[in-house]
Amino acid sequence: MDSLIIVVLVLPVAYSLFQLCKLIQQRRIQCCYIMHYECFKPSNDRKLTTEFSGDIIMRNKNLGNEQYKFLLRAIVNSGLGEETYGPRNIITGREESPTIADGISEMDEFFISTLDNLFHKSGVSPREIDILVVNVSMLASVPSLTSRIVNHYKMREDIKAFNLSGMGCSASIISIDIVQNIFKSCKNSFAIVLTSESIAPNWYTGSEKSMILTNCLFRSGGCSILLTNNKAMKKRSAFSLKCLIRTHLGAMDEAHSCCKQQEDDHGHLGFFLSKSLTKSASKAFAENLRDLAPRVLPLRELVRYILLNSVTNFVQRYSKVSKKVSLNFKTGVDHFCLHPGGTAVIDGIRKSLELSEKDVEPSRMTLHRFGNTSASSLWYVLGYMEAKNRLKKGDRVLMIGFGSGFKCNSCLWEVLRDLGGGNVWGDSIGNYPPKTLVNPFLEKFGWVYEDN
Repeated sequence: MDSLIIVVLVLPVAYSLFQLCKLIQQRRIQCCYIMHYECFKPSNDRKLTTEFSGDIIMRNKNLGNEQYKFLLRAIVNSGLGEETYGPRNIITGREESPTIADGISEMDEFFISTLDNLFHKSGVSPREIDILVVNVSMLASVPSLTSRIVNHYKMREDIKAFNLSGMGCSASIISIDIVQNIFKSCKNSFAIVLTSESIAPNWYTGSEKSMILTNCLFRSGGCSILLTNNKAMKKRSAFSLKCLIRTHLGAMDEAHSCCKQQEDDHGHLGFFLSKSLTKSASKAFAENLRDLAPRVLPLRELVRYILLNSVTNFVQRYSKVSKKVSLNFKTGVDHFCLHPGGTAVIDGIRKSLELSEKDVEPSRMTLHRFGNTSASSLWYVLGYMEAKNRLKKGDRVLMIGFGSGFKCNSCLWEVLRDLGGGNVWGDSIGNYPPKTLVNPFLEKFGWVYEDN
């Protein structure tokens, strides 16, 4: 009888201790650190100035005078500077006859350049990599791009490799999510995420305004990111992942089809942007913030918002005065790493989150220097903050990206040590922010604003 009583008393305690140990162990496994990231800077012979972009437009014989003026206006007002980069087949005038080899060579140049630097600077060898995730939305080769990397660097036979396509500009956060979930079942592992977009085979040569705008904004770039869940590597790491939120509106027909790769009526392949894009992006953004806020904001800010919102709603019942109550994300976030999808995207997020020009400066400068490099853009924004020596130990960095589907993904990083020094911005950071972002060719192409 005594033994039974002891068992009854001990078992719950033992089970509770077991669950506690399991929870502690799970939390240890769930850590996700960025050890190093390397953004790609193409060679100078791939630069696309506004004047050269104008020449490329003039080569398109499918455009009429109105389309020429429309595109030149878009380029001059795009927010892009004079040092963005394009693929080699566009530079050499072969945009009407791209090949699969053009896309693969574009990716190989990015892969090899950034990974060589990544392995050298981190001290981690290719044979130590356990997980490899590549996201390139509009290029699917056979063998896969991950296979090309495994082959080039002679990686292990048991590597877990994933090749993502069609995910759009928020794909790098999706790739990070895949890695952190695999980390839960793989202790002390190294992972590499490579994020880019293949521009070479997807340059639109038709005349549809809804498809040709992408030529004005999208540019070549990419980033390789080394991650680990080994707590022994924490002191060598730069960032720790605190939370990640994914929002997908694919069930809504309007959102699903607002941006997609397709052919126009004449068979020209390109990327279509519908007028409902802004509406879909706003809805996805709002949904994502709703889930994100409780995880990143302090309790005092959430309580303040709830109380003010309740009072405001009560007052509005008896008064016509309308006042919007907003969450102050600056109470839980020190730096905002926003997708530089265009000046309208940056301005829209700034207005929604009530941010200052200083807060959006990294995104605006990234758009000017590198253009919209799709899913890798966020890492150029992060690189700007680091090059400006703004990232200090304990700071919290919020990443927000948008992608086709339609998706809005976000994640919060904690800075693990003071960061600074040379990166992809090294030779130009002293020139930013410039005195003005007005395009220098505005005067030359001023005729595009004339009625006739």
